Amino acid sequence: MNESITIALTAIIVLGCICQWIAWKVKLPAIIFLLLSGILAGPVFGILQPDLLLGDLLFPFVSLSVAVILFEGSLTLKFREIKGMGRVVWNMVSYGMLITLCITTLVTHWAIGLSWNLSLLFGAISVVTGPTVIVPILRTVRPIAKIANILRWEGIVIDPIGASLAVLVYEFIIAGGGQEALGHTMLTFGLIVSAGILIGSATGYLFGLLLKNHLLPEYLHNISTLAIVFGAFTLSNIVAHESGLVCVTVMGILLTNMEGVDIEEILDFKESLSILLISVLFIMLAARMDFAEFQELGLKALFILLAIQFVARPLNIMVSCYRSSLTWPERHMLAWIAPRGIVAAAVSALFAIQLENHGVNDAHLLVPLTFTIITGTVLLQATTAGFIAKRLGVAEPEPKGFLIIGANHLAIAIGKVLEQNGLRVLLADTDWEKTAKAKLAGLPIYFGNPMSEHADRHLDLVGIGRMLALAPKTNVNTAAIMHYRMELGANNVFVIKTKPGNENSDQLKHITKRRGQTLFGHEFDYITLISILNSGGEIRTTKLTTTFGFKNYREQHNNKAILLFTLDPKDRLHIFTAERSMVPDSGWSVISLIPPPDNEK
Repeated sequence: MNESITIALTAIIVLGCICQWIAWKVKLPAIIFLLLSGILAGPVFGILQPDLLLGDLLFPFVSLSVAVILFEGSLTLKFREIKGMGRVVWNMVSYGMLITLCITTLVTHWAIGLSWNLSLLFGAISVVTGPTVIVPILRTVRPIAKIANILRWEGIVIDPIGASLAVLVYEFIIAGGGQEALGHTMLTFGLIVSAGILIGSATGYLFGLLLKNHLLPEYLHNISTLAIVFGAFTLSNIVAHESGLVCVTVMGILLTNMEGVDIEEILDFKESLSILLISVLFIMLAARMDFAEFQELGLKALFILLAIQFVARPLNIMVSCYRSSLTWPERHMLAWIAPRGIVAAAVSALFAIQLENHGVNDAHLLVPLTFTIITGTVLLQATTAGFIAKRLGVAEPEPKGFLIIGANHLAIAIGKVLEQNGLRVLLADTDWEKTAKAKLAGLPIYFGNPMSEHADRHLDLVGIGRMLALAPKTNVNTAAIMHYRMELGANNVFVIKTKPGNENSDQLKHITKRRGQTLFGHEFDYITLISILNSGGEIRTTKLTTTFGFKNYREQHNNKAILLFTLDPKDRLHIFTAERSMVPDSGWSVISLIPPPDNEK
C-alpha cells in the first residue's frame, strides 16, 4: 500500500513537471496541460483517485498549498509599480467584483436553475482570477507595463477577497438563510477581515524585523518563511474560520514593501515551491471530476461562460476605469483578460463536499461548473489575447532592441553604436565595475546574472527582440543562449567566439549545437576585437550610395574593416555572422570595426 502511494505521488510530480515544460515550450498557461493530465489520469483512465490517495489530508494540503501560492504572489506586489493606477485596482476588486458577482449569480440561476444560494456561492467563487493563470498569459501577450501591473495586482488581491466572500455565502447557506443568518454572515465577515489583517500585519512586520536586523542565519530564511506562513495561516483560521488567505496576502504585501528587507532569496524559493504545488493541485483536483456531472450541465455552462466573458467583465472594467487616465484600447484589453485559476478550483472543491455533507441539493455541480469556467476563460484568452493586444496597439513595441550579455569594452562600444542608430540596448553583467562604466557611458544596464530568477522578474525586456552574447567566458555565453533562445527564438540569439580557434573547435561545435549564431564570422573572436578596440580601433557607421558602393567601402579600408551590422533603407538591422553573408546595396548603412592605421598596414 505504501509503495503504491509513493508511486502515485512521484507520478503526479513528474507529470506536473512535464506539463510545465510543455507549457513553456508552446508558450501557453500550464493550467491547460495540468487539467488535461488530471482528467486523463482521473475520470478517463481511473488511474488517480486523490480522495483515496490522501484521504482526510487532501483538503488540509489544498488549503496550505493555496496559502503558499497567494503569499508568493503577494511578494511581487510593490506599491511603486501601481503608482497612479491604485484607484482602478481598488475599484476592480470592490465595485467591479460586486458587478461580476451579481451578473454571474443571475445568469447561473436562470440558465441552470440552481437555487439562489448556490448561484450566489458560485458567483463568489468565480470572481477570482489569480496569478497562476494571469502571469503566464501576460508573459506570452506582453502588454504594456500599465496593463500588466493592473492585472497582476487584481489577480493577487482579489483571490483572498473572493475566497472570503465565498466563505460568507457558505456560512449564510449553512445557517439556513433568513434575517438571523444575515446577521451571522456580517459578523463572520468582520471577524475574517479583522483577524486576517491584524495577524498578517503583525506577523509580517515582526518577521521583516528579523530579516532586516539579520537575526536569522541565511540558510534558515526559506524554511523559516514557510513555517511562519503556515503558522500565521493556521492561527488566523483558528481565530476566524477561512481568514488565513487574507492573512498571508497582507503579510506578503507588507514584507515586500518594507524598507530594508531583502526578500529576493525567499522569493526565488517560493516561486519554485509554488510551481510544484500548482502542478500537483491542478492534477489532483482535475482527477476528482466526474464526466456525468459535466453532461448534466450541458451547454448551459457555456452560456454562463459567455456571460462572464462578454457581459460581466466588460461592465466591471467600464465602471472601475471611470474617470481614470486609461485609454479606451487599454480598457478593452483589461476587459478581455480575466482567467480563473487555482483558488476558484480549490474553494469550489472544498465547499462542494461540505455542502453535500449538509444535504444541499445540486452542490455537486459547483466543481464541474467552476472547472468549465476555468478551462474556458484560460483557453479563450490565452489563444486570442496576443492578437487582440496587437490590434488594439497595447502590446509592447516591436522587439527590435538588443540584450547584450557583458558590459566589457566591446559590449559598451557595440551598445553605443546600436543606440546611436535608434535601437534600444540593455547591457547585463555581474561585474559591478563594468556595469558602472557602461552606466557612465549612458547605456541602460542590469547588474546581476541575466539568467537568474531575479532577472526573470526584474529584467525589463520591453522592445528587446535579440540577444548578443559578448561575455569573455564561453560558459556564460552558452548559458545565455540556452536561457534566451526559447524566450526570443533560436534565430535571434548570437554569440561571439571567446578565443582564437578554427571552425572545427570544440567550442564552436558546442555553440552550434545550442543554435547560437556566431557573430561577425569564424575568423574574429573576442580577444581579437577587444585588442583592436584597445589599440585605438573605432566602430563607425557609413552610408553607401550609388557612387560609393560596398566594394568601394571595402577597398577604402584595404579589406580590413570588420563587418558587424548593416542597416537597410527601412532601418532594419542585419547582423553579419559566420552562417550568413550579405552584400549591402546602395542606401544601406554599414557598421564596422575599423582598425587603427598601423593595424591596417
